[in-house]
Amino acid sequence: MTTEAPTATESGGVTNRTVTSHRLAVRPTTEETARRILVLVFGLIELVIGARVVLLLMDARTTNGLVSGIINLSNLFVAPFEGILRTNSVNSSGSVLDVAAVLALAGWAIVEVIVFWIIGIFRREPALA
Repeated sequence: MTTEAPTATESGGVTNRTVTSHRLAVRPTTEETARRILVLVFGLIELVIGARVVLLLMDARTTNGLVSGIINLSNLFVAPFEGILRTNSVNSSGSVLDVAAVLALAGWAIVEVIVFWIIGIFRREPALA
């Protein structure tokens, strides 16, 4: 807080000027932090599955460490969706469209929406008057 000495005005009066500043620490709520973490987790899952689809479409060499790492990691998230359709992949001259991975991408997006709907049930918002 800053206070200046009294000063005269043009009309002959005296004024005091006081300037007050407050510093607020704004932090996200626990619910917002949980929401951000879930967005990150689902985003990473979808990113890994999307990378798998692109790498297989581009006929990437699975002997490469990075490619095999992405494929192996994505197997964890694609496995629940394998066998849902009659065909898990479509091959054409070395390139593979992993249908199960595309289905998994859609499936994880649906799971994400459902989780956020459930979280939304418990959200506390101020009542409108």
